[in-house]
Amino acid sequence: MLGQFNLSTNQLQALVSLLTWTERECMGKSGLIHDGNQDTILQQFCTVQDNYGVNSHAPAVLEDTFFHNVIQEDISSTAQGNPHECDLCAGINSVNVVQNIMSSSNHTVMLCLSALFGSIVISIVKTIQKRRMESNKLCADGNVLQISSARINRKWSKRALLIGVLLGLCSSVCIFSCMYADVVARRIENLANMCDERARMLQDQFNVSMNHVHALAVLVSTFHHGKNPSAIDQKTFEDFTARTTFERPLMSGVAYALKVLHSEREQFEQQHGWKIKKMEAGDQSLVHDYNPEKLEPSPVQDEYAPVIFSQETVKHIISVDMMSGKEDRDNILRSRATGKGALTAPFKLLKSNNLGVVLTFTVYKYDLPPNVTPEERIHATLGYLGASFDVPSLVDKLLEQLASKQKIVVTLYDTTNRTTPVKMYGSDFTASGDLQRISSIDFGDPTRKHEMHCRFKHEPPLPWSAIIISTAVAIIVLLVGHIIYATLNSLEKAEHDCRVMRELKGQAEAADVAKSQFLATVSHEIRTPMNGVLGMLQMLMDTELDTTQQDFVVTAQESGKALINLINEVLDLAKIESGRIELEAVPFDVRDILDNVVSLFYEKSQAKGIELAVLVSDQVPDVLIGDPWRFRQIITNLVGNSMKFTDRGHIFVQVHLVEELKRTGNSFYDVSAQNREVLDDHDNMKLWNTLSGLEVADSWKSLENFRMFKNSSSEADTINLVVRVEDTGIGITNNAQLRIFTPFMQADSSTSRTYGGTGIGLSITKRLVELMGGEIGFTSKSGVGSTFSFTAIFKENRKNPGDIKRYYFEPTPSDFQGMKALIIDGRNTRAKITMYHLQRLGIQCNLVATSESAFSALLEACTSSRSNPNMVLIDTEAWGKGSGFTFYRRLVDLQLKGAHKSSQPMPKVFLLGSSISPPESDYLRLTGCGHCIRKPLRLSTIAACLRKTLGIGVTRQHNRDQFLVLRSVLTGKQILVVDDNAVNRKVAAGSLKKYGAIVTCVDSGNDAINMLKPPHTFDACFMDIQMPEMDGFEATRIIRSVEKKINDMIQMGEVSAGDYENKAHWHVPILAMTADVIQATFEKCMECGMDGYVSKPFEEQQLYSAVAHFLEIDATNPTS
Repeated sequence: MLGQFNLSTNQLQALVSLLTWTERECMGKSGLIHDGNQDTILQQFCTVQDNYGVNSHAPAVLEDTFFHNVIQEDISSTAQGNPHECDLCAGINSVNVVQNIMSSSNHTVMLCLSALFGSIVISIVKTIQKRRMESNKLCADGNVLQISSARINRKWSKRALLIGVLLGLCSSVCIFSCMYADVVARRIENLANMCDERARMLQDQFNVSMNHVHALAVLVSTFHHGKNPSAIDQKTFEDFTARTTFERPLMSGVAYALKVLHSEREQFEQQHGWKIKKMEAGDQSLVHDYNPEKLEPSPVQDEYAPVIFSQETVKHIISVDMMSGKEDRDNILRSRATGKGALTAPFKLLKSNNLGVVLTFTVYKYDLPPNVTPEERIHATLGYLGASFDVPSLVDKLLEQLASKQKIVVTLYDTTNRTTPVKMYGSDFTASGDLQRISSIDFGDPTRKHEMHCRFKHEPPLPWSAIIISTAVAIIVLLVGHIIYATLNSLEKAEHDCRVMRELKGQAEAADVAKSQFLATVSHEIRTPMNGVLGMLQMLMDTELDTTQQDFVVTAQESGKALINLINEVLDLAKIESGRIELEAVPFDVRDILDNVVSLFYEKSQAKGIELAVLVSDQVPDVLIGDPWRFRQIITNLVGNSMKFTDRGHIFVQVHLVEELKRTGNSFYDVSAQNREVLDDHDNMKLWNTLSGLEVADSWKSLENFRMFKNSSSEADTINLVVRVEDTGIGITNNAQLRIFTPFMQADSSTSRTYGGTGIGLSITKRLVELMGGEIGFTSKSGVGSTFSFTAIFKENRKNPGDIKRYYFEPTPSDFQGMKALIIDGRNTRAKITMYHLQRLGIQCNLVATSESAFSALLEACTSSRSNPNMVLIDTEAWGKGSGFTFYRRLVDLQLKGAHKSSQPMPKVFLLGSSISPPESDYLRLTGCGHCIRKPLRLSTIAACLRKTLGIGVTRQHNRDQFLVLRSVLTGKQILVVDDNAVNRKVAAGSLKKYGAIVTCVDSGNDAINMLKPPHTFDACFMDIQMPEMDGFEATRIIRSVEKKINDMIQMGEVSAGDYENKAHWHVPILAMTADVIQATFEKCMECGMDGYVSKPFEEQQLYSAVAHFLEIDATNPTS
């Protein structure tokens, strides 16, 4: 096929090599070039030729298939695709630059505005605060001269305000100036960006057109001069250029002129059948508008450049000698001498009034080396390919591609001659220097210079943003000035009011001081005798007591502690309001705390006939880390509140894990989900499935909104408890529910008169719950009852719970391990409460609902190999119906008939009830029917009754291990007790001597100073802080002063340590021992040099912890 076209492989490769890098890249993207292999181009060419077929019109087929489908298609992608893509990218970048500039400017303005407004606001706040402080101080001091000075200062403040307003208005003007200058700068920068963008796009598109002209030159060189006979004639060239016009949208015409020497002119004219014509007419005018047939023959020259091929749009220039025109001749000479494209000066195009330029490329015989001389180039010249460009059309097409074409006016100049530049496009205009942009353009001809001049088409709009912002600043300044002025006036009025209220303020301060002193004094005066009462009760418990006596002592001790708690409640409210309350973090047993709370309300529940019960889930750990005293205070307040407003039914305290309720939705022993179930309905009385058979409020409603029940996770080492206190009292009305947690507020005005109380218990409870990280809520129904629920967060105990319980709490009796009990109760909830307490003693339980079922169970045990239960517990409700006596007589008959196993004793029968009178109890005992356990049930009461009835020996209440540990700490220790009260000295001495301490007591601060003057043998000192003549604070300061003096003397060598029992440093631990428990007293103790604080009445564990700490014993792990 290449032979038919007279085209060699080398010629085709040379043609491809002439393509620009961009064109080859585009062809590579189209799949025509892969990995730089030019043989693929040849294969593509052959494939295209085979597809179109080969006929006798080889030149036509060649230009139709190869250049149209291969080269022209990919060059079109470069000319029409990449320039537009670059234009779009340039446009987007320009817009982004402008937006970033505008955004930065706006941010700057807003920062300035914010800074100004912020400084003004801060000035206002400081002024108001300063004036208020001055006003308050002056009102408090009542100094007339200072008040007059303040008035003078306000006059100067008003003058300063006027100056500030003027400065603010000046700043508004400055903001306007800066913003306006910024708008002008952005306008100039936008103009520069748009002008540079247009110049760059025009230059890029012109360079693409140059590449196409160069490609046409290669085409002529290859297919016209490189083949014999030529593959191109006028018709072929005309058809080719017509069909590829879209590839050259910027060109008005393309033509090829052949180099003809004078000696070859005659032969050339004969060959083509026409004469070589002169470009200019006789009147020296261009051939734009005349008939080519009337042109004169070209004059005699050394060489000619007649046009032999041309595009149809410039077909009239065929036979015209390009060398006969001055501009074209210079263009041709420059192009063939340099081997590059050359541009003419602007001139009017043929048949058009537009200015244009001609781009000329020289066609050589063969490829020339890079270092060829101009003479060699002239000798190798074959012809010249020229392309004319319509500059106005070119610029118009460029501007049509831009969305902002209407914003600026563009003028294009040829500035080769700086003195007389030639305008190629646009109209003349005048513009100020800051609103005109000049961008240089390089069209590829270094001998010619071109420039693009740009200006905005319209006048700039008003700077509304600067106007609005500066006006807003001015308005803000005026408003702030008005506010400050009004503030100064209000301060004048406030000072006048303060002068009137000064005396009231003094009275209020005096009352506050009196209140604090009153609280401290009352606390001390009440705690001092209570310390003696509780101390003596504690010492009484260390003696040999029977079960009843021991129970009496425990109750008396708990009542005394309740009185102390009442005092603490008043002090707690003061602490909470001042934010000084802090929580402890010590191990404690929840079940022991609930038993203590039940003990407090034992007498009240008995007197009212109310059933009081507690139940702790078995999933709650035995020992927690937290504040047991505050936790007990919360439970006590809630139970006491329920006890106050409940006259029938029950009070039920339940403790669960939050996770337990979240898993099950409710607990198995939670009766709130079952209280709507009516078990019996006769005699117009509904019995509900609750503890007492009465309806209760649904407690689940008070839990569902708690945060712990909504959160899906919690910390790993935390224990989340939920406690519910349920009662069947009078309930709370809807109106009273809104103020139930408000201090000193009760349901109505008659509540305090009818039920008593101060109204601060629930307020303190709510604050304590929040300190524990929980929430509190309630559900109440008037006439039915109330259920208070709260959550609390405690830490998980990491140590062995058994060891901690052994040293810190009363141990669970082990005398009942392995015993069995049979519980007879028709109410499942009540039976489970009894089982809960028995299981704490290690007793295995079996539940039955009736005495018939119990007798059947006993009979089955007698006839089988199973052991009989050791005890039978029956509730008074079942006993009162007559079944109790019947059951007992049947049990006696069973034993008399021998059906009962002779090797096992008959189970003891216990009657459980909350309203059994002593005569009734005695009668039951005399008849042998059973023994009574009075409710509310608690561990100590059940254990004492079982021991007495079952004949189990009574053990001491305090664990021997704890006694040994305390004794190991205190044995042989010299301890000084300083207190002016003989009872307190006796209690403290007795408590310490019991564990082997050597106690010395004195009754004044002077005696303590003399006893503790080094050298001495005391290991610790307990000192009362409120004593006559010299209080504990002053005594401690003197003792520390004496110790410091002696320590300095030993350190400086003035005395020998041997004179002071070989001790180089003297510091005896001094612990404050007082009934005054307010925070200020504690801080004062630390300031005077004391080492610790023990409040009255103190407990043995508290004394032990304090002494063990200073004797370097780990109180939290005594065994270590």
